[in-house]
Amino acid sequence: MSQSARNVAVLGSTGSIGRNTLEVIAASAGQLQATALSAHANFDLLIQQAVKFMPLFVVATDADAAAAHDWSGLPAATKLLVGCEGLTQIVTAAETDVVVSAIVGSAGLRGTWAALEAGKIVALANKESLVMGGELVTGLVKKHGGQLLPVDSEHSAIFQCLQTGRRQELARVILTASGGPFRNLSREEMACVSIEQALNHPTWSMGRKVTIDSSTMMNKALEIIEARWLFDLAADQIAVVIHPQSIVHSLVEWADGSVVAQMSPPDMKLPIQYALTYPERRTGVAKKIDWARGLQLEFIPPDFERFPALELGLDAARVGGTTGAVLNAANEAAVCAFLEGELDYCEIVPACRAIVQHHNFEPHPTLERLLELDLWARQEVLRWVCT
Repeated sequence: MSQSARNVAVLGSTGSIGRNTLEVIAASAGQLQATALSAHANFDLLIQQAVKFMPLFVVATDADAAAAHDWSGLPAATKLLVGCEGLTQIVTAAETDVVVSAIVGSAGLRGTWAALEAGKIVALANKESLVMGGELVTGLVKKHGGQLLPVDSEHSAIFQCLQTGRRQELARVILTASGGPFRNLSREEMACVSIEQALNHPTWSMGRKVTIDSSTMMNKALEIIEARWLFDLAADQIAVVIHPQSIVHSLVEWADGSVVAQMSPPDMKLPIQYALTYPERRTGVAKKIDWARGLQLEFIPPDFERFPALELGLDAARVGGTTGAVLNAANEAAVCAFLEGELDYCEIVPACRAIVQHHNFEPHPTLERLLELDLWARQEVLRWVCT
């Protein structure tokens, strides 16, 4: 990285990834600067972050909530922007070098899209951008000269491991999964789990939606789709293995059978920092493995019968088109319904499967069509809940 500071716009700065990103920036000794921050509605924390980091802009994406909020604590040098237009302004600004796309769910697609249209470097934590947009998003990179750098720990691991060989020698990539809180439960036991049980992740501290996705392994299904587009893979080049310790974040297998792994404690600050400083590696604040202590690693094949979301992810990676967008939207709506007590845990994945199977598949959709199907899938979940 050059000696001049790299200016970073953090979309979703009040979420888990956003807060970790700001820790990385604070520890960078001025090599990274937070020049723009955004939040949907957690405006008190957004103001606190603005006071600490003094960005040029903050964006409140919920316009109605922003109008009712007291912004008197915002630094005078920081300009308040509102709505999706504000996001577009900060990701396309000449001052912005890197955009951290960390807004959860399909809402993050627009910010990613605008940044790539502007030819920016995007540190991608919002997997839904590729799950929904697929070849449309990767096409933006090719057309406008931007760059997609993965922030998800699994995809960052693959990105790093791929640098150890030539692409034509690649056999497959193996995504690791913690297995979530229910990796040892039977199908019968999983049928009646509570919200509290599903939110009790054994390894990672994440937001509620992502934690539920981990418990159903829908997060891994979405990561399969993301990997397909991010690394231009065929579905049969992507595998999943259960690794409860969450030390090995993913692996790459080469044609000769050699397997390369990326290892580190479960700390999102490492992949965030690598994306922000790439191609350099710098001393940072992420946890490191203590090699003076014993370390045991387990790798267990996934049970596709207990975790049927995995097959949905592989199917979506195979067929592409509109499938990823419909699967993602149906899952977001189904998880929301579960968290609100309107849908049983064991119905989340079946609802998603039914909606994917009954949508009008299109192999090469436009962005507008993807957004239409996103809305349709959510409405279908509401019908599922009401029947």
